[in-house]
Amino acid sequence: MASANAPGAAPGDPAAGSKTMMKLENTEKRDTLIGIEKKYQQQWQDAKVFEAEPPSISELPYGTPQEDLHKKYPKFYGNFAFPYMNGSLHAGHAFTVSKLEFTSGFARMEGKRVLFPLGYHVTGLPIKACADKLVDEVKMFGEDFSGYKEEEAESAADVVPAPTQAQTKDDITKFTAKKGKANAKTIKAKYQFQILMSQGLPKEELHKFADTSHWLQYFPPLCKRDLIGFGARIDWRRQFVTTDANPYFDAFVRWQMHRLYEMKKILFGARYTIYSPKDGQPCMDHDRSKGEAVLPQEYTALKLKVKEWSPKAAELIKDKIPDSAEVFFVPATLRPETMYGQTCCFVGPNIKYGIFKVSENVYYVFTRRAAWNLAFQGTFFKTDSFARDIKELPPVVEFAGSEVVGTLINAPLSFHKKGVRILPMDSVIATKGTGVVTCVPSDSPDDYATISDLAKKADYYRIQKEWAENEMIPLIDTPAYGNLCAKTLVEKMKINSPKDAKQLAEAKDLAYKEGYYKGTMLVGNYKGQSVESAKPKVREDLISAGDAFAYAEPAAQVVSRSGDECIVAHLGQWFLNYGDQDVEWRDAVLQHVQNDLNTYSSDTLHAFEGVIGWLNKWACARTYGLGSKLPWDPKFLVESLSDSTIYMAYYTIAHYLHSDRFGAETGRFQIKPEQMIDEVWDYIITRTELSDDLIEKSGIPKEELQTLRRSFEYWYPLDMRGSGKDLIPNHLTFFLYVHAALFPKKLWPRSVRSNGHLLLNGEKMSKSTGNFLTLSDATKKFGADATRVAMADAGDGTDDANFDETVANSNILRLHTLKEWVEEVMKDDKLRTGPTDSFFDKLFENETNDIVHQAYEHYSNTDFKLALKSALYDFTASRDFYREATIASGQGMHKDLITRYVELQALLLTPIAPHWCDYIWQEVLHKPTTIQNALWPKVPAADPSLTAARDYVRATASAITSAESAQLKKKAKGKGTSFDPKAPKKLTIFAAKAFPGWQEKYIDLLREAFEKQSIGSGGDSKAQEQELIQKVGKMGEAKKAMPFVQGLRKRIAQGEKSEVVFERKLAFEEGQVLSEMVKGLKKTTGCKVIEVVMVDEGGKSGEVTVAENGGHGGKREDLPQAAEGAIPAHPNFLFENVAA
Repeated sequence: MASANAPGAAPGDPAAGSKTMMKLENTEKRDTLIGIEKKYQQQWQDAKVFEAEPPSISELPYGTPQEDLHKKYPKFYGNFAFPYMNGSLHAGHAFTVSKLEFTSGFARMEGKRVLFPLGYHVTGLPIKACADKLVDEVKMFGEDFSGYKEEEAESAADVVPAPTQAQTKDDITKFTAKKGKANAKTIKAKYQFQILMSQGLPKEELHKFADTSHWLQYFPPLCKRDLIGFGARIDWRRQFVTTDANPYFDAFVRWQMHRLYEMKKILFGARYTIYSPKDGQPCMDHDRSKGEAVLPQEYTALKLKVKEWSPKAAELIKDKIPDSAEVFFVPATLRPETMYGQTCCFVGPNIKYGIFKVSENVYYVFTRRAAWNLAFQGTFFKTDSFARDIKELPPVVEFAGSEVVGTLINAPLSFHKKGVRILPMDSVIATKGTGVVTCVPSDSPDDYATISDLAKKADYYRIQKEWAENEMIPLIDTPAYGNLCAKTLVEKMKINSPKDAKQLAEAKDLAYKEGYYKGTMLVGNYKGQSVESAKPKVREDLISAGDAFAYAEPAAQVVSRSGDECIVAHLGQWFLNYGDQDVEWRDAVLQHVQNDLNTYSSDTLHAFEGVIGWLNKWACARTYGLGSKLPWDPKFLVESLSDSTIYMAYYTIAHYLHSDRFGAETGRFQIKPEQMIDEVWDYIITRTELSDDLIEKSGIPKEELQTLRRSFEYWYPLDMRGSGKDLIPNHLTFFLYVHAALFPKKLWPRSVRSNGHLLLNGEKMSKSTGNFLTLSDATKKFGADATRVAMADAGDGTDDANFDETVANSNILRLHTLKEWVEEVMKDDKLRTGPTDSFFDKLFENETNDIVHQAYEHYSNTDFKLALKSALYDFTASRDFYREATIASGQGMHKDLITRYVELQALLLTPIAPHWCDYIWQEVLHKPTTIQNALWPKVPAADPSLTAARDYVRATASAITSAESAQLKKKAKGKGTSFDPKAPKKLTIFAAKAFPGWQEKYIDLLREAFEKQSIGSGGDSKAQEQELIQKVGKMGEAKKAMPFVQGLRKRIAQGEKSEVVFERKLAFEEGQVLSEMVKGLKKTTGCKVIEVVMVDEGGKSGEVTVAENGGHGGKREDLPQAAEGAIPAHPNFLFENVAA
């Protein structure tokens, strides 16, 4: 499902030929870490660590309610969209995998049984299309492709003009996916064998890929190898390939389709669909090399009958079209309700048009591209005899648009009954709509600007001025822009020319939305009705009168895997009846998304809501490619997005059925594929109960059937589905729909976690630029754990994330340095022993407890970037602080606390960097079994007073050293300083005994707010915060009061008891903490003397609690001005020089 369309990089250095890719030089540390990783990967596979099973019937009897199963034996079941097997996995795949991988690792530590399986998607057109291309290329160049001669690479940029009225508008009422995976990938290799060579495949092997079965043999083992090399916790017993290549999975898909058909969720009927004439079948999302998620766009095609040809045109068609024939120019519009206001019709003067014969006496005028589209919609060809090549649809006459300018035509509904003229419009493009554009200047800014320009420059355009001066009739009244919306906007935005494309595009958007959503009809049969209501009625009237017909084309360019530019066909086909034709089904899915499904982000939730709103019938079958046959109509194959909706259920029992991915060898039970009849699947999926008839009919023993049912019941529902966000418009929504159709509600998916695309070094991954990284190359280049850490660091939302190679490279050094330190410190027999009751011992133990709880919360929320920050960066920072503080104070680190730190460090980082952690766990800490089976550590909650003391120590030490550093910089620049930092010096720290009296009224204000539960109890909001700020501002001391109030609010939010905060008591004894800091400060500052003075209110006097001689210095009067600035928790200090 996750497309592997982008081929992998060539073997060797993945940075070859790239300016942005990093090149590594000294790899000794990396190679050491990779050696550890390979050892533990093998150990995990040999020990079958990731092979998960449900509770057996002997553990809990058959018939135990599902809720009791999960209560006694908690579980986590997650998977991601299985990759398509036409290439190697790349870093983008690994990024999606990493989210499930980290979640699975954490779930194991929560004591849950964890199932993380993976299969291989091979259904559909991509492999077949590639194989067929190779068949042709082998014929052209030989089996070894020696007949190929190097050709100059073609370089042609697609020019995308600014959107104008000439480029038929997108329908603002429909959702459109702007970017899909296929669109994001560009490959400059011309031939299929070149694409395969870019993946490192030897040329002499390439001809084998002309056989589709070879793809299924070749790429799945590489996928498995690369994910094992990544350290993935996958149960590989459950692997399988899709299609009838695996008869067990084939039976599952046929059951699924059969039941949906019986439920009337699959229907047959004529509908619009994206279609490949070359392939002779619908072209669905995964059959496309370009245009993923593009849907048919339906228009109203008007029939503008020719009344009088221009002289040039009359000469062109002479003797080629019968005099009695009716010829129609055919514009396509999304705004049929505005056709009352047509004043002319535009053509592109340099565009080629054709006159195409519809019947003996009827001819249409439009571009060849439009004719080709219409040919598959009931015009020109019958459904059972569609053409395969556009050459089969020649025009009767072909000409440039300029040659028909001046032709008089009849415009249906227009108030200009005598007819309107064909006029030139330079911005018409031939690749959207029919190339013929009707002009409504009252409501289209583009039309108004163009018709105004034509009238002003009639001679330049070689037209008669009056042709461009037909009266403009008000059609629609709008609140914002009146009844001549286009004129108002053009004048308001000061648009002077049809060439002001950017402003016209903005004006068009404003006019269209204002008219559709807020406009009222002023004319016609539906005068007084809203435009939204009148639009479909006017369209229907036009079609019923024979003045228009329905026309559709792809909303954007779509190219099939076979290289064919697709059109829209209207044909009979089997389709899944998603959308508003089955309201009950649609609403059940929508309610599940809104009420029960965890989407982890509002972006994903809103995306689902949008797709469910527009998604409609989906063609579920094709005649070409790989797949399972429709059981009731075997000439059709199930398409790739319809056989991949509920395969997560298949994983739960796959290893019981077969022991290889093809189902050639039976699994734990000796069940044959033909025994997996529909009734067996019904029973397993809990749709029916066990019966003697089922046992007899299937030939499967009762105990085995019960075990299959138990396995499904235990693992379902799916706890997490991981995927890129680009699959929301198709696969992920289909996945929800089909679960809702076939499963009881309690078995519907619990969560979908979608992620953004992955950038590489801040740029889009692209093979053509060399900025591309396969998963295999990533783990070879950086090692698995460094790659995984970089994946965690890349980001967690639905915005595009960034895999930064400098981060991955720095992780090598970080992990290797930490490994060496752990190895050395655990052998250090000089570490302190005895009680762990020193001040810094307590701070260190408390901080590690705090970080353990923070990391747990982040992992639980799947916020892996934050989890990494806590589990690695913050945790090592806590160790650094402890080490520096205890060394500076002369105590040294405590052996028990360091051992505890190392153990916790290994545990906290296990979900993200399991190889490194298992090495530390088993080879340094000498634990008897793998850390993969270890549980999350249970530690006491952090003590807020110790947390506050730690923050105080860090902030105070930082302020002191920063002040000294600032003096050194001043001295280095020759500026005056208050003391000489390099001479013997003394530091006096002034700490306030009590809070100033002015703060009392703010305490009362805060206490009142707290009692109303506006702070500190989950009820705090921006509005309440703003109210508090306003109150503080009115009390006249905002400059000094606001930091004070915010500081108190922060203390409450961090868990301090409100009574302690409101009594204006610090959570710690400041004087005592400063006393503990003195030894360390002496070392870090180099001060000869440090004194601590506890200052009385007013700042003029105080008590020396740490004196020059190390004891208490008694009362001190006439303190320097620096003492006045001290307040509790914010000491002030003074440096001064002393005698040597």
